Amino acid sequence: MEAPKVKKIFILTGEASGDKLASKVVSNLKNLDPSIEYLSVGGENLNKLGVKSIYNLKEITYLGFTNVILNIFKIKKKINETVQAIENFNPDILFTVDSPDFTLRVAEKVKRNNPNIKTIHYVAPQVWVWREERVKKIKKFIDHILLLFNFEKPFFEKENMSHEFVGHPLLESNRESVIDLNQILGKNKALISIFAGSRKSEIEVLTPILLKFIELMNEKYNDFTFIFHSTKEYSDLIQSKIKKINLKNCEVISDDKIKKHILQKSVFAVSKSGTVSLEICNAKIPSIIIYKIGFINFLIVKILVKIKFANIINIAAKKEIIPELLQSNCNANKIFDHVSNYLENPNKMEEQLKNVQLILKDLKTEISPSKKAAESLFSFL
Repeated sequence: MEAPKVKKIFILTGEASGDKLASKVVSNLKNLDPSIEYLSVGGENLNKLGVKSIYNLKEITYLGFTNVILNIFKIKKKINETVQAIENFNPDILFTVDSPDFTLRVAEKVKRNNPNIKTIHYVAPQVWVWREERVKKIKKFIDHILLLFNFEKPFFEKENMSHEFVGHPLLESNRESVIDLNQILGKNKALISIFAGSRKSEIEVLTPILLKFIELMNEKYNDFTFIFHSTKEYSDLIQSKIKKINLKNCEVISDDKIKKHILQKSVFAVSKSGTVSLEICNAKIPSIIIYKIGFINFLIVKILVKIKFANIINIAAKKEIIPELLQSNCNANKIFDHVSNYLENPNKMEEQLKNVQLILKDLKTEISPSKKAAESLFSFL
């Protein structure tokens, strides 16, 4: 009797956040069926689960429209190389995660060449922000889409596209062992968590602004330690920028478990705009959002984007609950003014947390989002 064919999944991510989301789903898939074979374009989180990547994730992490234009031939080459690797692996499922400009281009080519490969995409392109008509196109080559937010459903229902709301994995509550942070930091000062981004281009722009903000804080207060949350890849880069200006009350942490505990122990967070803000909100830490991109990119975004806010909590609430300091407002003085104002007005912090929790209620699901995503994926095998 012939042995049953081993099921295969190719996981395609485009940056660190996608690698993190994919790894949570794979952990749950391994519980459902440990015999599934994987290959990926992934990073450190998938690697920890024994999922090999066909090349380094860094090779495709480009930021901004201008960079894409400048690197168009490299990107095309990478798309073709990735399509070829997927076809050679011949998976049952191509599981694409976020980074639609890259992952969906690959999925479209794979589906055209081999319609038998099931294509499942995780993290819908933000059609509620711009280019709503993309759903019509995506529907032609994506078999099923997993949605992070409930308010996305009408966009896919309208086009009669197969979809499922699974919830956001960053809103999962993980009970983990307690870590003694004093042993790591050796200080008993109040912690402020800083998130300068996971892409080199973001870090290069935002870190100098954040370090100036910390200098301003140090002029007024002497009881804070500032913790930069980084990926392993860029912790040395941030560390070198801190050393240059000789700041003594800054640390850089890249271990995920420690980062989680640091965040929970923080009194405040300053974060670049992105999914990490959900993690901060879920940990019930008051925060502000910052972001700055090149002027040309900003003009393009301004013309195309149809929503008022950058932060998902503000988008869901249809009003500003968490302050957003974007572009020219993203400067050391304004960050300092907002943070010191919050720290000196505990009622203001309470109010933000209360409003955030009301919004989070609608974004959460009964069952763990990663488990739900894994079960949905498994049903296609």
